Amino acid sequence: MSGKTPNARTRAAPQPNPYTDLDDKAFWKTAVAGRSAFDIEGLWQPKFRILPKHRIVTAGSCFAQHIGRALAARRYHWVDAEPAPLALSAESRKHFNYGVFSFRTGNIYTATALLQWVSWAFGEATPPTEVWEKDGRFYDPFRPAIEPGGFENAQELFASREVTLAAIRRAVRESDIFVFTMGLTEAWYNLAAGHEYAMCPGTLAGTFDPAEHAFRNQPFNQIRRDLRAALNIMRGHNRGLRFLLTVSPVPLTATASGEHVLTATTLSKSTLRAVAGDMVSRSRFTDYFPSYEIITSCPYRGMFYEPNMRSVSPHGVAHVMNTFFADQAAKFGAQRYADNPQTEGHETSKDTPPPSVEDLVCEEEMLNAFQR
Repeated sequence: MSGKTPNARTRAAPQPNPYTDLDDKAFWKTAVAGRSAFDIEGLWQPKFRILPKHRIVTAGSCFAQHIGRALAARRYHWVDAEPAPLALSAESRKHFNYGVFSFRTGNIYTATALLQWVSWAFGEATPPTEVWEKDGRFYDPFRPAIEPGGFENAQELFASREVTLAAIRRAVRESDIFVFTMGLTEAWYNLAAGHEYAMCPGTLAGTFDPAEHAFRNQPFNQIRRDLRAALNIMRGHNRGLRFLLTVSPVPLTATASGEHVLTATTLSKSTLRAVAGDMVSRSRFTDYFPSYEIITSCPYRGMFYEPNMRSVSPHGVAHVMNTFFADQAAKFGAQRYADNPQTEGHETSKDTPPPSVEDLVCEEEMLNAFQR
């Protein structure tokens, strides 16, 4: 034994461990810090291929509208299961909330609300008969903004809801992909009946009564339970249906939790993201697309938000959807538009600009009217 201490050049190489063979994407330095924000890639490893010919349903928070419109612009088969009457003008269709989501439910912000709608549609539960009134007009508590001037009477309201329930059944049974964008954990309930409202009573219509109405900030276990139940009901009527979950990157307009709206937003979105991750890890027919991370993560430095730091800019939406299509192509190969038999005569293209903030239907925005 010479007694010499080995120098750096003669020192033995580190022993292999689980990190030594990982790709660059696994390390922050190479995958994020060493790249331009626009060069970060491989954020999504899609489970299944999404083709233009697939019938794709979109539902959920206001950000889901971006996804539906981007798919249609790329000539993918976005499903409009409740089309507007032919006599309505384009302006009137927008006014009466046609073509916003695949059915005329308005925003479905929570997993519990999604479960309610599919349970009613498929006869798992009976829709409540509660109605809201304002200035002699009638409003549906579960889609109060769907008819801006309200319905003439309760019978007209219930008949309209039945049309939407039929559209949900048709969309679920005949589609291939169901995209659901989760938006909120905060919700308002009817204490006696247990159903969840689309908005707090007394905001858009109705009367708030603290003896009848309660606020709940839904916990992880409830959201996971209700989302799983909703997906299982839909799969029970279409065994081939697959789900793509997203989380809306749009912060809360307002919070009733008593917390600062910034921390309340963080709790809400973190919980939703955790539920999505858990669902994907347990289900071969459920995937998650990281639109939330693309908009909100620190490498993007808030560049995709409008000056109000809440609305996502058209530029941000375009980047999200470009990532969507790029990651699909990286996994399954580039998709030719000509492969879609639905594209003949289609007037839009992949270069169609995304909708402006003013074009979106976002019922939660109405809470701004109550700020003192």
